[in-house]
Amino acid sequence: MTSARRAHGELESEILAALWAVATPLTPGQVQHHIAGTPAYSTVVTTLSRLHDKGTLTRIRTGRAYAYAPVADEAGLAARRMRQVLDAESDRRTVLARFVSGLAPEDERELVRLLGEADGA
Repeated sequence: MTSARRAHGELESEILAALWAVATPLTPGQVQHHIAGTPAYSTVVTTLSRLHDKGTLTRIRTGRAYAYAPVADEAGLAARRMRQVLDAESDRRTVLARFVSGLAPEDERELVRLLGEADGA
């Protein structure tokens, strides 16, 4: 019996999507029921624990298990990842310059607008 393997990070993405969709903390068993292909319970628990260890999820005790919830919405999580990449680089100015030079013109205008709003805050 051959099982289709998920691409690296795909289960994490599916779990986050499930948690964002319900907008309430879920136990591993509840998460398992929201995932296509119904991965093994132990796989779901391991993945939830890893996401918690990375700081992507919070957890609260519910009986003998934990219920998990994302620490941020999808946009917040993407921004957090961008910040982590930037923090890992020693030449931040060059990284930012290369990032901005690769933006589409409308994204660059939006970034300038957002920076202008931040200056006024």
